[in-house]
Amino acid sequence: MEKILRLTSENGVVIFSKTTCCLCYAVNMLFNQLRVNPVVHEIDQDPEGREMEKALLRMGCNSPGVPAVFINGKLVGSTNEVMSLHLSGSLTPLLKQYQS
Repeated sequence: MEKILRLTSENGVVIFSKTTCCLCYAVNMLFNQLRVNPVVHEIDQDPEGREMEKALLRMGCNSPGVPAVFINGKLVGSTNEVMSLHLSGSLTPLLKQYQS
């Protein structure tokens, strides 16, 4: 939990992901298309990954715990929430300050 809080407080946009997750890839590609370079933390490459995934679930992420998207230190959610925000036009304003 501490690592999650540190990463999300130090970086504007963070995606907790797994290298083998196609939904994680899709969310990451969406952010790239929106000209945002998020910090992507691959929890399956982290020795504390299992604990991090459990912590993400406790924080409110849907099962499975990835992708978990944080913007401005706040949990936005997983694929469903991110795509819903994007389709409604609400995602871009949240990302405006992080677009290159």
